[in-house]
Amino acid sequence: MSIVFFILAALTITGTAAAMALRNAVHCILALTLGFVGLAALYLQLGAQFVGFTQIMVYIGAVAILAVFAIMMTRSAGPHPQPAFSRTWRTGTLIAVIVFAVLAYAISHTTLAPATLPQPEVTVNQIGDTLMHQYALPLEILGLLLTAALIGAVIVAMPAKQEAPQ
Repeated sequence: MSIVFFILAALTITGTAAAMALRNAVHCILALTLGFVGLAALYLQLGAQFVGFTQIMVYIGAVAILAVFAIMMTRSAGPHPQPAFSRTWRTGTLIAVIVFAVLAYAISHTTLAPATLPQPEVTVNQIGDTLMHQYALPLEILGLLLTAALIGAVIVAMPAKQEAPQ
């Protein structure tokens, strides 16, 4: 294994562990974004360009940024600072270690042979070509559905009009 893999794995694990350990919601989202960046880089290193770039666009570009904006727009500034760790962090760590040990034992003692099927080489250009030619109608229907959902969300979020007293 290359040193790049270990650096990216450390980046991913550090980001996600910090997202679980920190108490400030903005810091958690930013740490989770760091984990998403590491995961996307791992996908790109494995040669899965579509999955890696989708990870960047969807999770980093949309979900993480939306979560940061939502938290910053809706949170109230409380007078009491929150502690860095929750009171039950030891219990959570113990459960995580037990689950990891069980999964590691199950994986290392499996009797299944690894798959030796050849993996087809699919490029991002081929996926885009297929979406735009073979699946153009479902793609347009999905776009209309997402637009309708966005309009519905805006209508639900709009404040109700107050009637003038008579």
